[in-house]
Amino acid sequence: MKIFGENMRKALERGLNTVYHEIKILFRQDHLDESTIFTQFIFAFIIILIVFLILEGKEIFFTFTINTLITLIDKICVITVVAYLITRSGYFLEVLEGKFTLKNQIFLILVFGVLSIYGSHSGIEIQGALGNVRDLGPMIAGLVGGPFVGLGAALIGGVYRLFLGGFTCIPCSLSTVLAGLFAGIIYLLNRRRFVGIMGAVIFAILMESFHMILALFLTSSYTRALIVVENLSGPMIFANALGILIFAFIISNLIKERETARERDKYHDELQRKKYELEIAHEIQESFLPHEMPHLNGFDIYAINIPAKEVGGDFYDFIPISEDKIGVTIADVSGKSVPAALFMAFSRTILRAKAIGNPGVAEVIKDANKLIASDARSGMFVTLFYATLDLKKRTLDYVNAGHNPPVMFIRKTGYLECLSSKGVALGAIDTIELEEKEITLESGDLVVFYTDGVTEAMNDKEEFFGEGRLFKLVKANNDLSAEDIVNKIKEAVISFSGDGSQFDDITLMVLKAK
Repeated sequence: MKIFGENMRKALERGLNTVYHEIKILFRQDHLDESTIFTQFIFAFIIILIVFLILEGKEIFFTFTINTLITLIDKICVITVVAYLITRSGYFLEVLEGKFTLKNQIFLILVFGVLSIYGSHSGIEIQGALGNVRDLGPMIAGLVGGPFVGLGAALIGGVYRLFLGGFTCIPCSLSTVLAGLFAGIIYLLNRRRFVGIMGAVIFAILMESFHMILALFLTSSYTRALIVVENLSGPMIFANALGILIFAFIISNLIKERETARERDKYHDELQRKKYELEIAHEIQESFLPHEMPHLNGFDIYAINIPAKEVGGDFYDFIPISEDKIGVTIADVSGKSVPAALFMAFSRTILRAKAIGNPGVAEVIKDANKLIASDARSGMFVTLFYATLDLKKRTLDYVNAGHNPPVMFIRKTGYLECLSSKGVALGAIDTIELEEKEITLESGDLVVFYTDGVTEAMNDKEEFFGEGRLFKLVKANNDLSAEDIVNKIKEAVISFSGDGSQFDDITLMVLKAK
């Protein structure tokens, strides 16, 4: 029994929490979505119908009650159309966003005061009393603009009702003034925000019920007042609550529109900020690449880098070693965009620091790898081809750290040869072994260095550009200058890809012996 009782208690707690959560949804006014607004609207309308049925009971089918209700709803429709136009005005939007000025408050006071007069002027007379929707304007004004706006509109409508006379003029005028004042106080208590659909409807029902109580106790003839209340309480409460419901629905949707617009603007500003930052990053990254091609006695060299995004992970470099030697490298960092760009800058800086003035090849890359691996905590790595060109001996000593092997065109034979050697990417492990090789470059020979953005470029048929197309281009254009060969390959890759997006960075370098 004890376990059963504990389970029942937990089930009851879960049930109460669920009910509490649903009630919070019905009354929430922040982060509204379309489904929440619609749910609040339907639930509020059901409450209004229930209240009306309780008040009218069997009399709901009497012709008089129905005609009275239809007349009042007709007035509400006019007020609602005008109200919709008001909500689209600049003054109303300023007040809705909490930007109060004397001008926009006076504007709302006058507009909702006139609506209150219209609600009173178009009322239905019964036993010398007016059935009306006069309180609707001041209630809306207070719920949106606070006590000053609500009371201002209420005084206009209340004074007008007082001058109309009748034995209920005092309680009706007082009710209108209190409606605007109480609505403004609710606005303040809700931290200067619109109370929402449910809150507005419940307030309207309570306010009009209070209106009926004032009519009973503040008139000279209780009997006549009782007849008025019996005939008008249901239609007036229903009509004013329905008017508030429609207006609150309009305001809630407007609030949602404004929230969406602010989020959109914020998102747009954030995109612009990031775009600007990426443009700066692109400029900084470009500054890491050589600004001009080196002049090499007996050789022609040219290179380009086309990042897939604003910034990328590919790079190439020319590193001075001695008067007759220069280091050339091409590399591809794992990943793309900003992380790859940062790792690229890091790797290039270390490589240059180790290579400048150092004629070694394998030793330079091994030392660079130790530093890169010690700080490569993100799991990133870089594939790299590094070579030293001896301008006097016309030799190229190289190592390949897991990179795409460059392709060499041999002018004498017309054959192509891939410059392969054993090695792994930098940053993957602390200690690596590299196979160093040497080739001799005769007149007309050329070497094409590239990253996988070239061979893995894809067309709309999901076909890769591939090594085959690259090798054909190298053979077909071997008599051109280094710059022209690079441009031919670039144009071919772009043409092959068509309108498709560039998935990877493209880097090309051509070294040609004269």
